[in-house]
Amino acid sequence: MARQGDDGPLVGRTGTLADIQSYLRDVGPGGTAAVFVTGESGIGKSRLLRETADALRGTGFAVLFGTCLDIGDASPLHPVLQALRRHDGSGPAAAADDAGALLDRVSRDLRRIAGDQQLLLVLDDLQWADRSTRQLLLYLLAGLGDVRVSVLAAIRAEALHGTHPLRRVLAELRRLRSVRVVDLAPLNQSQTHELVAAIVGGTVAVEDAERVFKRSGGNPFVVEELARDLRDGRIELSDTLREIFLSRVDELPPHAHTVVHAIAAGVEPVEHAVLAGVVPLPEDQLIEAIRAAVTHRFVARDGDGYKLRHRLVAEVLEQEVLPAEAASLHRRYAEALESIDGEPDNARLAYHWQRAGEPGRALPAVVAAARTAESMYGFAEAHRYWTIALQLTDEADRRRTELLANAAESAHQCGEHLLALARLEELAGRPDAPGQAGVHLRRARYLAAAGRSATAETEYHRALEAPDCTPRQRASAAAYLAELLLHLGRYADANQHAREALELAAVNGATADLVRASAALGFSAAFREDPDAGLAVIRHGVEIAERSGHPDDLGVAYLHLAELLAGPLNSVEEGVLVARRGAEKLSSLGVGRTYQTRLLAIAANGLFRSGQWAEADAVLDSAMRNRPSGADAVELLLARCRLWVGFGELDNARRNLDAAATLLAGGGARHVLPMLTLRAGMAIWLGEHADARAAVQRGLTESRSDDLVLLAVLAWHGLRAEAEAHVAGQPVDAGAVRRLRTVMDRLVKGVVDAPPAVRAVVDGYLDLCTAELSRVEDRHDPEPWARAAAVWDRRQQPYPAAYSRLRHAEASLQRRVRRATAISGLRQAYGTATAMGARPLASEIVGVAQRFRVTLADDAETVPMAVPEQPADELSSLTGREREVLAAVAEGLTNREIGELLFISERTVGVHLGHIFDKLQVRTRVQASRVYLTAA
Repeated sequence: MARQGDDGPLVGRTGTLADIQSYLRDVGPGGTAAVFVTGESGIGKSRLLRETADALRGTGFAVLFGTCLDIGDASPLHPVLQALRRHDGSGPAAAADDAGALLDRVSRDLRRIAGDQQLLLVLDDLQWADRSTRQLLLYLLAGLGDVRVSVLAAIRAEALHGTHPLRRVLAELRRLRSVRVVDLAPLNQSQTHELVAAIVGGTVAVEDAERVFKRSGGNPFVVEELARDLRDGRIELSDTLREIFLSRVDELPPHAHTVVHAIAAGVEPVEHAVLAGVVPLPEDQLIEAIRAAVTHRFVARDGDGYKLRHRLVAEVLEQEVLPAEAASLHRRYAEALESIDGEPDNARLAYHWQRAGEPGRALPAVVAAARTAESMYGFAEAHRYWTIALQLTDEADRRRTELLANAAESAHQCGEHLLALARLEELAGRPDAPGQAGVHLRRARYLAAAGRSATAETEYHRALEAPDCTPRQRASAAAYLAELLLHLGRYADANQHAREALELAAVNGATADLVRASAALGFSAAFREDPDAGLAVIRHGVEIAERSGHPDDLGVAYLHLAELLAGPLNSVEEGVLVARRGAEKLSSLGVGRTYQTRLLAIAANGLFRSGQWAEADAVLDSAMRNRPSGADAVELLLARCRLWVGFGELDNARRNLDAAATLLAGGGARHVLPMLTLRAGMAIWLGEHADARAAVQRGLTESRSDDLVLLAVLAWHGLRAEAEAHVAGQPVDAGAVRRLRTVMDRLVKGVVDAPPAVRAVVDGYLDLCTAELSRVEDRHDPEPWARAAAVWDRRQQPYPAAYSRLRHAEASLQRRVRRATAISGLRQAYGTATAMGARPLASEIVGVAQRFRVTLADDAETVPMAVPEQPADELSSLTGREREVLAAVAEGLTNREIGELLFISERTVGVHLGHIFDKLQVRTRVQASRVYLTAA
């Protein structure tokens, strides 16, 4: 972006400018930082972007500058590709084989430009960013692009209405500690007076400066315009900004007036060649007119084109142009764009033919823009263009049938499943609609994606029963139906339809149908009847996929086989081997970002369950080098977070959870329960019991998941959080415990009809829940802990077994029963924890051993868990009353004695202690007293 040398002085923003530069240098652990500058139009956002870019360029930063287009969802990644073109003159990135490859290509270009410097990516007018650009920002700031990048972006605050897609993105990004949002406020009265005086260049009467302040509202752009009017003696101005702009536009030379009107109607930046085709002037006169518009501060240079200094000018002028004038202007734009050699800019061409009132000429450009967006996996942009194409045709247009089909599919692909269903209904009602079977099959897919499983099942049956259902469609419908039933846990029905699909696909179906049917049949057989028979079927599916060699077939086959082995069948070692073998094969076929990443995540989770944490860590590091995106990245990040929590690397765990939450800005409900479970586990180790409780309760209230295993794990974490709070002297939430008991009852009833493999896992977690309840109720019962340890030993999962032994020893020693058995179990748990590298668990075991004067077999001290940094004054976060309570605790007073001293109830003392423990991040009264005495 060109520097505008005639900007007014920077008043009231020097401190903000310094803060922004500091924030951009203060990168987070992933090497990323971001500052989003928000404010109303004219507030000075673009000026701060330019000043910051100039200040940081050459000081360890490589700077790229791009601007978003104001035509809705424009061509995917437009501002980033524009910035790359400006940097090295290269053309836009070619269409990639898949969306991940496109991110990889852009990331590679960004890394190349950055070199060994920090990259500063400056994006102006981010409120107009297309969806692909928003996703790229999430990808980069989550630390997945392997680019050391600082992002500086400007956003018009008034554009962020309630449904604006950027609102959700910003809400998630705010959770990252390296992301700042700077909201620019208008200038105050004294700052406005200072700016007016600087522009006028002399003494200004107080009443004149005050008039400018009242008319401008402190908006720097309007202040500058009014101050120039004051300087030039134009006193009798209208009371509205519109009249101010119009009065200044009217003072332009005639040709400059034409140029400003033309640029206001264009999509900025307007290239010189296009402007020459729109404004019918000889070249020398056109250049002179542009120069006059620049001199009068209406137009600024932007790369190889021009833009208005402020979009408010366009908004004012748009209301002053007659409809016929506007149509003529847009027609000239479209004709000028068509006359330029090279690949047409279909996005702009479609925009101008629409505004020119030429639907027949706009439609081809709109369709071309939609197909271009689809080729770059910009499904949201493609959906917008297909919708526009529908608006350009009427019911009698025969092209509408094909447009409806594309519009429905694009809506489905970008997550607008209900709209896809509405488009499909219109398509089905047309005289030249596709056959009934095809419509039912598509409707079923859309319904299933929308979460309406029962209706989707009905539609699959209708597709199968349709008189025009071809053998190929019948095979596909049966395979999809079997997969749906499998996900619903209806294994008998899934088994029946999978057998039918397999028979049909063997004769008339595609390889994909054979693989999908084999997967469904194999899973259902393994759960319902015979694990060996189920494995044989799914292995046959793998053989079919091997012969096909198609990446999708291989991916589906290996994923189902690895999940079946490493999960329900508990053949973890073989499951890990299958996952790794499949990952290696699929990587060689160029799908490392998707299938290889997911297979490596399966392998890592299997290694985690079997206690091989160091190896799991190495596998995850290898998978992260694929720089996955979307759901694949979320699964990998959650697997890493699970490992970090186990290791006690809680800063890394928090960063991974924040990255996963960032990527989930656009959805991903099936990951929510694992993410909340991990948040609860991390909070428990930090002693943040209220946060752990909140995460669990959110999962129970917001999720509609029927996955008994996920609910069982969440319930255990909820009861564990209440038990830890009770041990720490904090109040137990009786309502939370009551809700968790209800979940336990639901699990007990639900597990009756569950497959044996699932029942074994749920029973193990129910034993843990029962055992945690004994801690909450001060019963110190070692028996449920003994049962839990035995269950997890049989499952060959050492971590929950070691945790159960720890609690069994603690309860036994508390009751003073079977001390020898308790000590033996405690030593075994310690050996397991240290072998895995589970430092928080090992540290907890050492604490119990010290409390009961037990000598562990291995006297090597455990590495203490890293404690988050405390502020310089560790008591600064406490209220006055909390300080009084903590001082009394440090004196050794009980809760009752503290209540009598401070004239408050004993329960209130407990509440204060809970807040104190959370704020100081301690778990015991002794630790809290140590913090107080150190600070004092």
